[in-house]
Amino acid sequence: QAVLAQAVVRSVVVLWSSPSPAAMPSKMASAALAGAAAYCATTAFVAPTGQTSERATQQTRSLRQQSSQPHTQSQAAAPLAALALGAAGAAACAATAKAGKRQARAKVVRAAVAEKVFAKMPATVKPGVVTGQALVDLLNYAKENEFAIPGVNIVGTGSINACMEAAKKAGGPIMVTFSRGGGQFIAGKAADNTDDAACIAGSVAGALHVRTVAKLYGVPVILHTDHCQKAWLPWFDGMLKANEEYFEKNGEPLFSSHMLDLSEEPLEENIAICKKYLERMAKFNCLLEMELGV
Repeated sequence: QAVLAQAVVRSVVVLWSSPSPAAMPSKMASAALAGAAAYCATTAFVAPTGQTSERATQQTRSLRQQSSQPHTQSQAAAPLAALALGAAGAAACAATAKAGKRQARAKVVRAAVAEKVFAKMPATVKPGVVTGQALVDLLNYAKENEFAIPGVNIVGTGSINACMEAAKKAGGPIMVTFSRGGGQFIAGKAADNTDDAACIAGSVAGALHVRTVAKLYGVPVILHTDHCQKAWLPWFDGMLKANEEYFEKNGEPLFSSHMLDLSEEPLEENIAICKKYLERMAKFNCLLEMELGV
């Protein structure tokens, strides 16, 4: 673009400084006007950036200074200037057309990717929060097709929305994950956290936010909670209570799944605790992730 700008400006300077611009042949004038129009149209859609823009600006200023001084260009220079102007405009138009084709191809590719991902989703998987059998179907589908579903730890509605926006642009499902600390952050660090009250309230509030807006993004969302160690079981119990209450009103759990990480405990105790919670969670159709440890 800097080269084209320089060619056009130089041509304009020469034309303006010609002794008799009116004597220019009509065909040359037409070429010059067409080239100038093409170049202006190009620069309206393709804006130079960075060092290229700065360099073109400096060259333009220099040429303007030259144009303010007396010139002794011959009248024969005018037709050459017109050709240069027309050629610069034509080259700019060609470059813009090529860039437009690349952008169009990129849009087609993105649309094809999105269509490929959603068109083959299991029939049970719909936009919004996915639970129960639909979640099992989605996980099996990901396994069969050998792709991972991103799980992002969030800390507020801003990061929740960013996850769903990214999923919408990429054309696939997303896992919005709450940690104990993330839940407390949503509630506010000044909130009373006795018996993990703030951690529970923040996690539930975040889950309800996802429930409210997820369908607007048109993507399947898995509502999950991250590592919960033995000392944090009050947080886990509070979320299960919220699930039970939500299930009674809506026929499905508030969250899609939860994770217990009792890997620091003896294996037998780990499995026994997980078994107890799984039996409780099965009643409201919620999945459990267990971390057994090394």
